[in-house]
Amino acid sequence: MLKILRLLLFVNLTFTCGEPIQAESFKAAGIASAHPLATKAGYEILEQGGNAFDAAVTVSAVLSVVEPYSSGLGGGGFFLLHSVEKNESIFIDAREKAPSMANRDMYLDENGDVLRTASLNGPLASGIPGLPAALHHVANKHGSMPLYKLLQPAIVLARNGFPAYERLITALTVAERSRTLSPKFKAVFMPNGKLPNVGEVIKQPELAKTLEIIASSGQEGFYSSFFTETMIEEAREDGSIWLADDFKNYSVVEREPITINFLGAQLTTAPPPSSGGTTIATILNIISEFDFSRMDTSTRAHLIIEAMRRAYRDRAFYLGDPDFVDVPISKLISKEHALDLAQTIDMEAATPIHKDDQLDGKLAWNEGAHTSHFSILDMNGNRAAVTQTINTWFGSGYMLPSSGLILNNEMDDFSAKPFAPNRYGLVHGEQNSIQPNKRMLSSMTPTFIESDRGLAILGTPGGARIITMVLLSILDYFDGGDAKSMTASKRFHHQFLPDVIRYEKDTFSDEVLKGLETKGHTLQEISSYGNMQVVTWENESGKVESSSDPRGIIEGYDIDFY
Repeated sequence: MLKILRLLLFVNLTFTCGEPIQAESFKAAGIASAHPLATKAGYEILEQGGNAFDAAVTVSAVLSVVEPYSSGLGGGGFFLLHSVEKNESIFIDAREKAPSMANRDMYLDENGDVLRTASLNGPLASGIPGLPAALHHVANKHGSMPLYKLLQPAIVLARNGFPAYERLITALTVAERSRTLSPKFKAVFMPNGKLPNVGEVIKQPELAKTLEIIASSGQEGFYSSFFTETMIEEAREDGSIWLADDFKNYSVVEREPITINFLGAQLTTAPPPSSGGTTIATILNIISEFDFSRMDTSTRAHLIIEAMRRAYRDRAFYLGDPDFVDVPISKLISKEHALDLAQTIDMEAATPIHKDDQLDGKLAWNEGAHTSHFSILDMNGNRAAVTQTINTWFGSGYMLPSSGLILNNEMDDFSAKPFAPNRYGLVHGEQNSIQPNKRMLSSMTPTFIESDRGLAILGTPGGARIITMVLLSILDYFDGGDAKSMTASKRFHHQFLPDVIRYEKDTFSDEVLKGLETKGHTLQEISSYGNMQVVTWENESGKVESSSDPRGIIEGYDIDFY
């Protein structure tokens, strides 16, 4: 692992268990991200003396340039940070917000049915972006280097270009066939009406200028300037309901992370408007009511699935933006609540769906290959777990002509209609209904694990399945897994509705499949999914390991990180 030769601060890290350790135990840094160019840029910032938070700004911005199908300045994200000096973890909520002219029924037709394409395509589908504000906030409040230096790698890549790669071309191929893409989008990514070839350089000069504005003028430059007015005018010409005040009034929110005690360790994870922290807490608390570590594989899988079912039902009924609705966090993460739910589990049979919970119509399953996550550990023990998104592949498919921003389609993460499934098949109740200036519910779940064994920093894209991917990686870690196994292990998922277990090939043996079917479960094998990024540190050896999900490895970049 890359050795960063600089003075180490002598400070304490306090864990849930065992004696405090010294920051001098960290002999290496670790970065795991979805693109080699982003990882390389992050390491270069650390080599220049930056901390994990500086590197997070750089990696975030570079991913916004080189991984445009997953995230970008036209979207938002969650930054989970831990400062060794302050001995505290902070959750920075940079989720998009509904425009002030948004209303509860804006995506319904005259019959009250959901107009699904309206919440997915074009500027009307876009919430107010939050990522630019996050870059400014993290750099100025938590970083040690000026913002303009941190954004320079992204500016250079946007201006001079980067080589097209297979995953990007695949995403463009799907997008071209399945949806409406704006003229400027096509001009940038499909010049002359053709998909790029592998290695062909893609330049984004307008995006480079936008990054330069943020680098020089920070939040004000993006959210309250002539540049902002131009963005709004262009978006409104094509159907947006954005107003200038929507941008002027946008700010990130620092929230208290959710902490969970599990098997003597502490998990630090995402609070609402993320649904990840409460849902994972519920699942872990439920299975803790059983002697799950001694169960055979089939019985343990049944228990975890039944816990997933109940936790996702809670997600649907209780969760939303805590600035707008009362979210019973204490109840949802309590042992008492888990015990009540655990007592409803029949270990010999799958729980039937109540008639009141049945869904009408066909669910549009989406594979959730979008969104991006990265994990960072610096040599002082500071760490960052960051998940950022524009929602579906290439968000709304709309690029603002003058700024080069691909706009998100996060408005689809609201309840367009109570318990009508969204793009990921997830259902939400009134708690997540559309309201002006409200943040939509999210599944993004950046997470830290702290134990006597050491640290793990993790997260993943994956739509509705983000939560269960993080959950299964947590369980793998406590089963003795390392960073590589946490990213590579096979996955399965249940989200309450529809009542089906979706699993990757070879997740379950034939015997386990038969056992689950005998208990009444419906199973569906699907293609591989997710792109988890994990960094671990081992207390005893001091070893740092960074691992990127083998499902999402990008080939063709000859870069040495070590």
